Amino acid sequence: MRRVVAGAFVSLDGVMQAPGGPEEDPSGGFKFGGWTVPYWDDAIGASLGEGFSQPFDLLLGRRTYDIFAAHWPHIETDPTKSTFDAVNAQVAETFNRATKYVATHAPETLTWKNTQWLGKDVADAVRALKKQEGPVLLVQGSSELLQTLLAHQLVDELRLLIYPVLLGRGKRLFGTDIAPGALKLTRSAAAPTGVVIATYERAGEVKSGSFALETPTEAELARRKTLTSGGERAGSARENGSPAVDTASGTPEKVTP
Repeated sequence: MRRVVAGAFVSLDGVMQAPGGPEEDPSGGFKFGGWTVPYWDDAIGASLGEGFSQPFDLLLGRRTYDIFAAHWPHIETDPTKSTFDAVNAQVAETFNRATKYVATHAPETLTWKNTQWLGKDVADAVRALKKQEGPVLLVQGSSELLQTLLAHQLVDELRLLIYPVLLGRGKRLFGTDIAPGALKLTRSAAAPTGVVIATYERAGEVKSGSFALETPTEAELARRKTLTSGGERAGSARENGSPAVDTASGTPEKVTP
């Protein structure tokens, strides 16, 4: 069985868009492309190097595939050339050699060697890949593809680099349609620049509990009743187009259309 491992650079408020440069993905008016660059250090480089040191194939969304395909196949790998850089050459050779499985509506335009189309049903295709023998299936970036994989509980491990920056808007690591589940922190470290390097694995279903008193107070019972009736009135008000009432103050609440 193959495992799906998702690696992502993510801001403290959950944004993962365009971490490597302004031109990577300015869609939606995103203005902070390249937000990870000032935090680069040897600890982050070592973490990424370790992740790429084991055999893997790539699972990519179309936008990330295009970013990679416009870069890595063009890196010089001949050590006799003046533009040769050993670190970049090693990554380029690794990515060029790996099989790239890509989610796209235009499979005929996939030109990078060792690239395969995932097909029309991405979740089913990845499910089938996981049943095969082979190396880890590594997701890099690919926010839209990652939402699909998380929604279908196909991600086995998350390798996150969490940056001490708030971006406010942009494509996010976790959308609203992901499948609920518990996670287990298996590794963690902090880089000198403040980046938290954390690895999580799935750990079953979400468990819940309560810190409430075994016998609720009268005030607590009244609070719960207020929440229930207030929620019902607010929902009814929204359906009827009339303002809801703030039960604490008795004044109309602002209802967003």
